[in-house]
Amino acid sequence: MKNKLLLPLFLFASLLTFSQGINTETETTSSEEVYKREIAKNELSIGAFNLVAFGALDIAYERIINQNSSWAVEGFVLALDKDNDNVGEPYAKDYSITGKYKYFFSDRTAWGFYVNGLAMLSSGEYTRYEDILIDDYYISRNTTKNYTDFALGFGLGGKFVSKQGFFLDLSTGIGRNLFSEESPTIVGQFNVNLGFRF
Repeated sequence: MKNKLLLPLFLFASLLTFSQGINTETETTSSEEVYKREIAKNELSIGAFNLVAFGALDIAYERIINQNSSWAVEGFVLALDKDNDNVGEPYAKDYSITGKYKYFFSDRTAWGFYVNGLAMLSSGEYTRYEDILIDDYYISRNTTKNYTDFALGFGLGGKFVSKQGFFLDLSTGIGRNLFSEESPTIVGQFNVNLGFRF
């Protein structure tokens, strides 16, 4: 009789032990923390460098497409130092809107080194030197004209995202204006963006 009871008891104890082992594995797998940087798809950031160096408000929205790619839209408004002569030709703009497609070379989601293509619509005042012929003499003078132009270019950068979703995005880019003779030939970007992924 004891032997008949021991077998079902042993099977029941084995079954309990086996099921606890499965539950422990499941709990370990499900308790592994999934960080916001891996699952969130939207980002907002502000260009800290442009704000400090040029007095420009530079805000960007980025949407993550998949682990290795994203698209972004950046708005730039030169708000404070409109008469700043220290800004070079590539930054001679009052307003711009830039679209970017970024490709990341990392096994983490939209993280690390990347390259991007960019398209920029910009507007502003551009000052250039002109040599004018007056009475057989050339006179150099500055002329300032308003312009609106469209540029295509490329860039590269690096993005570093914390587990909670805060990030630092360092990037640079260069493009060429295509249509107006009154605009700068080259447009440039140098961004140090601070933002949050949500």
